[in-house]
Amino acid sequence: MTFDSLLVREMQRLSTTLPALSPVITRSVLRFDGAHHGDFPRWRDAIDALLAGDAAEPALRQLMPWRKGPWQFGELHIDTEWRSDWKWQRLEPHLAPLSDRRVLDIGSGNGYFGWRLLEHGAAAVIGVDPTLLFCMQHLAAISLLGPHANWVLPLALEELDVTTGFDTVLSMGVIYHRRDPADHLKRLFAHTRPGGELVLESLVVDGTTPLLPHARYARMRNVHIVPTPETLCCWLEEAGFRNCRVVDITPTSTEEQRTTDWMQFESLAQSLDPRDAALTVEGYPAPCRAIVLASRPD
Repeated sequence: MTFDSLLVREMQRLSTTLPALSPVITRSVLRFDGAHHGDFPRWRDAIDALLAGDAAEPALRQLMPWRKGPWQFGELHIDTEWRSDWKWQRLEPHLAPLSDRRVLDIGSGNGYFGWRLLEHGAAAVIGVDPTLLFCMQHLAAISLLGPHANWVLPLALEELDVTTGFDTVLSMGVIYHRRDPADHLKRLFAHTRPGGELVLESLVVDGTTPLLPHARYARMRNVHIVPTPETLCCWLEEAGFRNCRVVDITPTSTEEQRTTDWMQFESLAQSLDPRDAALTVEGYPAPCRAIVLASRPD
């Protein structure tokens, strides 16, 4: 098998599982080429090497940086920038039972949470993330772990223009990047079936007023608003969701997000004030994240 045949197989499997997504799947396949990223040929060669049975580590290092994880492929451990397993441990006890549920994961990255969702009984997980490298990392995992009901499409939420009524929808670490949070929640509502559950995770600030960063927040250019937990619940109610509840608020530590051998760029530590770790380098409150659950009325 080659990368091209792997991609065709996975998209055919997804089309069989969710036929309504066929137009979106066709559009997604076109993103897997060199016109959309200059490193694509190198990434494709890495997956071809995995499919040929070559040593996993050299090939997977061609797909760095690895941000969501960690991953274990046989004896090979990939220590990712984020300890996403810690976030999962905070979320999992609060989720509705996942047995036989179809899940949509917005901003899924390399599909890490999809595997955790499958472990807990989900019938199928469809991730969407416009970063092509993350989609290639996902296909690398598939090449090593075999076909599963976990897919990642190289799309933004706005391009997912068909609705299939997902039982559970995740939007984790996305909303503060949106200039129009109300529009983002409107789209999430449309993709959640009546009676379904939304998982919304966001940066938050304490107090009564959202933070509107100037230029950058923790060195990120595209953070447009950091809400309070109460603001998140108000937004959800205005979008039509009900039973909104904050199930976790946790400051992000430099043990949870950090530079590793598999993500060698600067990370959270370099985004904090070296004299006061409670502040970002811009002088804002250091990153803290909340998980909010809500449901779409029947």
